[in-house]
Amino acid sequence: QVQPVESGGGWVQPGGSLRLSCVASGRAFRFSAMGWYRQAPEKQRELVARITSGGTSTYADSVKGRFTISRDNAKNTVYLQMNSLKPEDTAVYYCKSDLSLVWGQGTQVTVSS
Repeated sequence: QVQPVESGGGWVQPGGSLRLSCVASGRAFRFSAMGWYRQAPEKQRELVARITSGGTSTYADSVKGRFTISRDNAKNTVYLQMNSLKPEDTAVYYCKSDLSLVWGQGTQVTVSS
């Protein structure tokens, strides 16, 4: 199982930036596609960005051009660089491996003035 631990969330004004990190334990990390998800209050959890083991990334339309997912297999870490943040990006952000059913505790991102 790939067990993720997310960090890097916080409060930021609209237009600001944050960088989220996800450290994932487990030897399967380097072979696993990883996704960043988010869940806003009273909304379903949605996939925001995904990166394959080979480094190919895909994004939800709502974040294209603003968010960038990357990974460092030597550190078992996946990152989500979030720029030009909007109030509608406010949510708890989670990462998860495609090879695992385990969710981390998430990290809160709040975008407001």
